[in-house]
Parts: sequence; C-alpha cells; structure tokens
Amino acid sequence: MANSWRRERWESLRLLTPNWLSRLPGSPYQGGDPDGFMTMPQVIELIGNFAAATSAPVRTHTAVTSLRRSDEGYRLATNDGEICCRTVMLASGAANVPHVPEVGRAVPEQIECVTAFDYRNPDRLPPGGVLVVGASATGVQLAEEILRSGRPVLLAVGEHVRLPRTYRGRDVLWWMQASGVWGQRYDEIDDLERARRLPSPQLIGTPQRTTLDLNALQAAGAEIVGRLVAIRDGRALFSGGLRNAFALADLKMERLLDTFDAWLRDTAPDTDVGPPERFEPTRAPQLPRLSLDLRSGEIRSLVWATGFRPDYRWLEVPVLNRKGELRHDGGVVAEAPGMYAIGLPVLRRRKSTFIHGAEDDARDLVSHLAGHLADGSWTSPR
Repeated sequence: MANSWRRERWESLRLLTPNWLSRLPGSPYQGGDPDGFMTMPQVIELIGNFAAATSAPVRTHTAVTSLRRSDEGYRLATNDGEICCRTVMLASGAANVPHVPEVGRAVPEQIECVTAFDYRNPDRLPPGGVLVVGASATGVQLAEEILRSGRPVLLAVGEHVRLPRTYRGRDVLWWMQASGVWGQRYDEIDDLERARRLPSPQLIGTPQRTTLDLNALQAAGAEIVGRLVAIRDGRALFSGGLRNAFALADLKMERLLDTFDAWLRDTAPDTDVGPPERFEPTRAPQLPRLSLDLRSGEIRSLVWATGFRPDYRWLEVPVLNRKGELRHDGGVVAEAPGMYAIGLPVLRRRKSTFIHGAEDDARDLVSHLAGHLADGSWTSPR
C-alpha cells in the first residue's frame, strides 16, 4: 500500500499540494496545518488510513504479472494467484519508471548516474560536483537540496513551467482551483496531447511556502546551462537556446497570472487577496557554458530528473500506441470494453494526476463502468 511513496521517493520529499487540497473522497483535511505540505511518511499514512476507513479489499505484496482478455472479461496473473473480472481499472499511473534519454548511454563510466527513483539524499552521492539534468519540479528540488549539502551543482534546463508558490497572498494552487483552470476538461483543451506532455511546474512544498525557481537557484549558487543535447568523447554539449526557454516560461506564467486576475475581476471581486503581482524575469547567465568535460573531475555524479514513463509490460491487451502509451478517451479504453484508466496526466481534467483530482475522474468512470455492467453501454462519459 502506497508502495511508490515507500520505496521510490527521496527522503525529504513533500507534496506540492497544500494539505487542504490533498484530500481523498469523503476525507477532507482535518489537521491543524492546512497550508502545510505533507511529508512522505504522512502521505503513506493518509493512504493507509483511507484504505482502512473504507474497508477497501487491498491486496498488499501482490504484483500483477500479466493482464489478458478472457471470455468473462479479463484475467490477471499475480504472484498470489489468478483473478478473473468483467472490468478492470488501470490505476498504475504514469510515473512507473524513470525516463533516461538515449544520450545517457554515452556518459563516461567514472560518473555515477542516479535517477530520481534511486536518489535518497545528497550524502549517498560521491563528493564533488553534480550535474542535474532536468528542471521541472523534481530537478529544481534535487538541485536545491544538493546545493545545500555544499556540492557544486550544474542544472541543465530545457522546457519548463515556471510558477510562484504564492500569488497575491494565496497559494498558486488555490488560484488554479478557484479560477477553474484545474477543472478544465480534457475535451475542452485545444492541444490535448501537448497538455498531457507538459512538464510538472517548478514548485516545492516547504513550511515557509518558498518559491523555488531558476532565479532562486542561481542566487543560491547553482550554475544554469542549456538542455543536454549530446555527449561526445566524454564531453557534454548543451543547447544554446537558454534565453528562449526562459522567455517562453516567463511568458506562459504571465499569461496564467493574467487569467487569475481576470477571473477575480469578473467573477469574485470581493475575494480577500493582495494586489496584483509581477515577478522578475528569469535571469540568464551572461555566457552560459555550452560544453563540459565529464572526464575532468569537475562533475562526479549525474542526476537524471528527466521525467517518468508508465510501465505496461504486464499488459497483454493491444491498447498501446507506438510510443507505449495507453489509447483511451478520458480514461475509457474503447478498444477493450470494460477496461478503464485513472491517474494519467490530464485524463479527464487538468488536475487528474493530483490526489484530490482523482475523485471527479473516478466518479465519471465508475458511472460509465456501472452502465457497462448493466447493459453494455459504451457511450463516452461527458
């Protein structure tokens, strides 16, 4: 239960969502720190308590080794016997395995490489400099923690989503929720595939509600370089498009803040918030380095914070595209009647991958599932 939080997270990790927003169906937050952020042990406890309170028939220490079609519906092979069912909900999520780009094959042997799944704390890294590749939520958090340990850090930055932790006195996720941005449905989004591939925003959950962006990291001593594009003869090569990446992220953040302001002005003008804010543009290094000799000893370890991928090796039903992604319409796998998915990016709403976002998606999908069991109806839930 909560296995990924027990075994695949670094020790200092906290949720990015404030406690008041990290709720499960019928279980609102009732603690004394609504604006705080849960630690890893607290998340494990939250999930365990919810399973106990709902008397969910959770089978722990049970791994699914294959899922196949059968005359009755589906047959699951596990390490604890076989399970037959008419319907199945794939809730394994989209972050099952870390993604390491092909360029990783060329890293010299003397560099110790770890992924976000392997990383636990800076003390487990060898002494010396660290190259962190990727600047979404995971990358900036690990870079900041490694910096505080006293190690020099280079952070390779590509496309990213910049957000302030707070805006006009409220958590930025309060604005996402209140303005309706997070509730936007998948069938209302112009470029759904792009929305589903957006990197996670540069946020960190701290008691101080700190904003962790590239300006903050540079002020703390991190060296920012462009996206890692190749490794040739032991030399890492970085993109020269750093300023463009900064400008695009800044522009998108400004547009989102404009959306919040417009919602407040037009819909909730009496809401108690502070005055409008705008933030300093991301500072670009004067002369960002374009290459780094990985054999020089300047860098002793490399942390891959380059995202995650779903793992469907156990799924023996032909419902994946050529990229290994599940084909579905808002979580309904039309090619396999009775099969559903939940917890994937922008599954039915922009908030689908967050703890509180699963409730609305689950309600839609369970309604469809019940219709399928009753009469085989296959209209997509809207």
